[in-house]
Amino acid sequence: MAVTPKEAAALLRQKDKILILTHRRPDGDTIGCAVGLCLALRQLGKAAFLLENPDITQTNAVYAAPCWAEADFQPEFVVSVDIAARSLFFPAAEAYIGQIGLAIDHHPSFEGFGACQCVDASRAACGEIVYEICQELGELTPAVALPLYVAVSTDTGCFVYANTTANTHRVAAALLETGIDYFAVNKRHFRTKSRKRIALEAAMLGDMAFFHEGRGVFMAVPLALMERVGASENDAEDLSTLAGLVEGVDCGAVLRELRPDEWKLSLRTGANGRVNATAACRLLGGGGHAMAAGATLTGSLEQVKEQVLRAVDAVKRE
Repeated sequence: MAVTPKEAAALLRQKDKILILTHRRPDGDTIGCAVGLCLALRQLGKAAFLLENPDITQTNAVYAAPCWAEADFQPEFVVSVDIAARSLFFPAAEAYIGQIGLAIDHHPSFEGFGACQCVDASRAACGEIVYEICQELGELTPAVALPLYVAVSTDTGCFVYANTTANTHRVAAALLETGIDYFAVNKRHFRTKSRKRIALEAAMLGDMAFFHEGRGVFMAVPLALMERVGASENDAEDLSTLAGLVEGVDCGAVLRELRPDEWKLSLRTGANGRVNATAACRLLGGGGHAMAAGATLTGSLEQVKEQVLRAVDAVKRE
């Protein structure tokens, strides 16, 4: 059943012992949404926790640490945030797929799970939806506002991606008005790079391969590269943004090897609509947004590139 943010808040007011789920390889949006919602519910005296996500990076762990559930926590109500597909549930979360009472999401490719669904694909970040829910739940304190700012800012690339809307800025302004230290958030997420991260980017740029007469680019992060520079998950966060910086490119495919011959594709496309990223990734078993989508592929690097190129060619417009 589809519900509005106001109806979602009313539903949450009736519940207790709430467990909040985030997606595999969690980004700032899913973590920011989960933490902000968790803290808003705690302000109402609810027992609310996040299911601990083993994939979280150090950058985002600082927000989630106070909210992890104990191993013996028995939830009475389960909420998913920013999870569009069943394949995005990490192993411990998979047990709850059939128990989700409220799914909150903003992806066009949302698969329709959950007894109640608060979904709005027009929102740049899931954090915009959770912000409205938290407004209905009560006072928007700085503690709640800061992770929601993380959610909204990271999913829009600090408000520079084409998905950014006037509403995104209105939400951000309201969050800033609570007095949060947004400068520290922006510095952590957008203006700080480790030396190992810089080494990864240098290697990716040095080995990039173009297609579609220079309008498309492949960048790859093999396991061997991660090992060579000694990079961690924290160093490799949001590498997908790099492809969009190349002049003349409106289709950037970043391939990161997670395990031998298993690759995570992050496809970023231009606002001109030449390539619909969601449509291409759906052909590969994934999904996402029109200009930002992903999938998981298997094979050698060259084999995976061929799969991606076939999918892009199948949906592209001249």
